[in-house]
Amino acid sequence: MNRTWRSLLACLLAAGLLTASPAAADAGTIEDLGVPLQDVLLIGGTVAPGPGGRTVLWSASSGTPARLNAVDPATGEVLARYDLPGAGGSYAVEATPAGDVYVGSYGDGRLYRWTEAGGVQDLGRPIASDDFVWSLAAGPDGTVYGGTSPGGRLFAYNPATGFRDYGRLSPTHDYTRSIAVHDGTIYVGTEAPAAVLAVDAATGSVRSLPTPGGLDPAGKWAYDVNVSGDHLYVRFGDASPGSLRVYDLAAGAWTDTLDAAHGLDVSAPDERGGVYLVKSGELVRYDPATRAVTSTGMPITGRVANSRGIGWAELGIDGYPGRSLVGLLWRGLEFRYNPQTGAKSFVQTDIPGEPIDITAIAEGPDGRVYTGGFLNGGFAALDPVTGAREEFHTFSQSEAMTSHAGKLYVGAYPQARVYAYDPALPWNSTEYSPSPEPGPAANPARLFDFAADKQIRPRALVSAGRYLAAGTMPDLGRLGGVLAIWDPATGGLKHTERNLIKDQSIVSLAYRDGVLYGGTSIYGGQSATEPTQTEARLFAWSVAENRLLWDIVPAPGKPAIPALTFDDRGRLWGIAGGEVFSVEVRARRVIGRVALSDSRSAGGQLAFDPVDRLLYGTHAGRELFSLDPRSLRHVTLKKGAFQHLAVHSSGDVHFAEGPRLYRYRP
Repeated sequence: MNRTWRSLLACLLAAGLLTASPAAADAGTIEDLGVPLQDVLLIGGTVAPGPGGRTVLWSASSGTPARLNAVDPATGEVLARYDLPGAGGSYAVEATPAGDVYVGSYGDGRLYRWTEAGGVQDLGRPIASDDFVWSLAAGPDGTVYGGTSPGGRLFAYNPATGFRDYGRLSPTHDYTRSIAVHDGTIYVGTEAPAAVLAVDAATGSVRSLPTPGGLDPAGKWAYDVNVSGDHLYVRFGDASPGSLRVYDLAAGAWTDTLDAAHGLDVSAPDERGGVYLVKSGELVRYDPATRAVTSTGMPITGRVANSRGIGWAELGIDGYPGRSLVGLLWRGLEFRYNPQTGAKSFVQTDIPGEPIDITAIAEGPDGRVYTGGFLNGGFAALDPVTGAREEFHTFSQSEAMTSHAGKLYVGAYPQARVYAYDPALPWNSTEYSPSPEPGPAANPARLFDFAADKQIRPRALVSAGRYLAAGTMPDLGRLGGVLAIWDPATGGLKHTERNLIKDQSIVSLAYRDGVLYGGTSIYGGQSATEPTQTEARLFAWSVAENRLLWDIVPAPGKPAIPALTFDDRGRLWGIAGGEVFSVEVRARRVIGRVALSDSRSAGGQLAFDPVDRLLYGTHAGRELFSLDPRSLRHVTLKKGAFQHLAVHSSGDVHFAEGPRLYRYRP
């Protein structure tokens, strides 16, 4: 081809008048690889009469849809199971004195009611503007009270009178996180700065309880609020163990503190007024009259050792005379303890696992395709050649994954934790196993976190030469992410910096020739936090010099740049809403744009496939697409609510829709 024809061809390609994408770009095959992650996740629960009047462990298991389970505490058998149409899961399960069971859902903010005669009834959304029911508490007359977000509202439901909206309780709080009822007063816990509000059930008037002495409410939630007997128990902190404060309702004063208390509940009082809870990884008895804590010798360990409903039941089995204490843990494991004999045991219930939505995909250093899951967490590996699968349970929600120097690095929610997993060693998640046995070192091993910086999501991870780089999103009420550089050789952080771009999170990273390129989001890690900025930025950072080189706005008006990738010519590509853009990094300017839609979505993925030299992406939860970086030809490969994607070294593209994993072969 002579120079004239080469010049003409280049002009045609640049103008988009000639397509140079490979013939196979839109003629590949898509294979459904099934559901790699499936497990039990229990959050809300209670102990109360069930079908036939026998005492059961009620618990809602997350799924599509979520389900309300009635479990026999003597055997672990599921006696009944009810669909909760439209619900994904629940923090809030409560029973009334008459035996009705209520469930408040997250994601759609609905209220459900179970009765012996009618089964499950969908009562609708108590608060049309709020999509999360956090907590329920029942009054003696059968009225159920509930708290919501993001509007920070309180509602009541009575079968005879219907719903009542108490409105927003605090102008500075968006979460009515936890609720308890006593003698006509509804006690409400909020997000940080933690406050405990007392609401008159009849009039709706609101007053604040005094802050416990010595407690700084900044950065803490009133995460769990329970009434047992004549005392109010409030656990301040977050999902991890924290300070439990005891409030004497008759005296109107805070009287005691228990450190390292787990959630989510304390038991009803025993015959002598004592209550049971999990403290420092052990089931203990607490006497509010004497303030004595008594050991039971029953370990309940691991990072998630919160009880999912705890109460009293007559088991009718050897060693457990009279009433025994029973409860559930997050993966469906039941614990039971008898105060008379000291008998203690764990029973795995037969609550079925449910598919888990995929939140992260990456090729591991061993060539397998790894997936991490939403909320339930979990971890799975697929051999793309043999199809062999391996599933690891009891792990956190994954925000991001990347391979670096022979290990798979995983960013986990909350606290913006980062782990290293070595596929050559046995899986051993000591942090998440409910009762870990002594064994080999933790694998995945926890490397660092940004809890102190109030970060919750390590949304961006990338291999950066000899280092690993991470970008994070902050917790509720905060803006400004952290850029971190980890040195595996020293086992320490080389550099960390928050608010590199003012009030913006770091949600995507790419690396080339000693420079990190980062995409930001105007949003924090919780949607209730209002942004102060209007558009996302792209920045360049010198790894050697630990300094910002430049930053630009590559996609005006777009709130986030959720993905960045380099092509084989050294051009940086990003996606922002419905637009894909390319950047000449030396010139520090945008040199090309492809409009997919007018979306301003903060989601999307983009990755370069070195085998066929095409870009593959997911766009605003609408489609999987390919894009030729030379001709700018855009091809829709499959319509669907796709959010996560990874290109394998084989050239295959793996992507997810909900809990299902797919493979596209060009």
